[in-house]
Amino acid sequence: MKKLLFILAFLLIATISHAQLKKVLKFSTFYLAANGGTSISDQNVYSVDNSFLFTDTVLTPYDYSLTLGVRKIQRFQYEGSTPFKDGTETSFSDAANIGRNPFEYLFEIDYRRQEGEEYIDQNHFLRYVRDRWFAKVEYVKDGFADIQYYEATQRLRIMSKRKLSFNIGGVQRLAEPYGYEPLEEWIMPSGHIHYTSLAISEGYTVDVYNQEYRDPQGNIVATNAAVWKENVVPVILSDYVARKKSKLDNIIQHSFVVGFDFYHYKKDFWLHSWGNFMPYHYDDGNEFSYHNFVGGQWYDYSGGLIFGYKYNKHLGCFVEGKYNNYWNREWYDFKFGVNYLIF
Repeated sequence: MKKLLFILAFLLIATISHAQLKKVLKFSTFYLAANGGTSISDQNVYSVDNSFLFTDTVLTPYDYSLTLGVRKIQRFQYEGSTPFKDGTETSFSDAANIGRNPFEYLFEIDYRRQEGEEYIDQNHFLRYVRDRWFAKVEYVKDGFADIQYYEATQRLRIMSKRKLSFNIGGVQRLAEPYGYEPLEEWIMPSGHIHYTSLAISEGYTVDVYNQEYRDPQGNIVATNAAVWKENVVPVILSDYVARKKSKLDNIIQHSFVVGFDFYHYKKDFWLHSWGNFMPYHYDDGNEFSYHNFVGGQWYDYSGGLIFGYKYNKHLGCFVEGKYNNYWNREWYDFKFGVNYLIF
């Protein structure tokens, strides 16, 4: 899929004229930004051996983010302008179904380290909106929430000229087979897991009599059952799950979707909201289809809300957020607050 997207992008650039390319890039912003700061404080870990006290310090490196992107998304009236893009902005309106321009796009990648954990976030989309229909293709990778998928949607718009409009159509998503749990085959009817047998199948050797536990390379990784169970087995299970999932191909999911968009703006009051609901998903009989893990159909949905109210020249409040629930995996962001201006 990635190769296909690159090929399509290359063909698009190769066939587009200079004038057309200039029009596509007009008012777009390229940005590169780095941010960093102190993470959580280092932690002291204490232990006692033969009545002697030992102290180890768990070091946590500084947090950082490196953001690279290009965007062409017209701001809504409630959004203020900033002199620079620094990579820390949280524009929830980017997730809305409908923008202010017919053609908008975003390509952004973030390399982050937070509390010692490194991950990559990506959000890329192309959106084209007309009076009676719109289409959007998107790639999302949230390393912190552990979610990754490609999505394309084509929808008809209903009452598109009004503040409240509706849409209906189809969604195609390409993702790993969420719901598949490799460890289920090792769980006994009693609910216990056969972790020793799993470890042996992965190449580990267990000598209970001599209290020697060796990895596939023959190195001793534990000298008693407690260390083996508490420290080594969790790593074996995690590696096993990662290896089994890495062998599976992504699967495509076709779904029916209905949605809405609402936008109202005045200088002292604004409300912007949108939502998407997928009640039906086509079952193609794939062994790893999510239908097999939930026993049939399920509901996927997403939405967002941006609300602001200025009670008077001094007092105002705001609520903003977005929420996603795909394959019973949820991830969300929100913020709210009250401002009081003293003259």
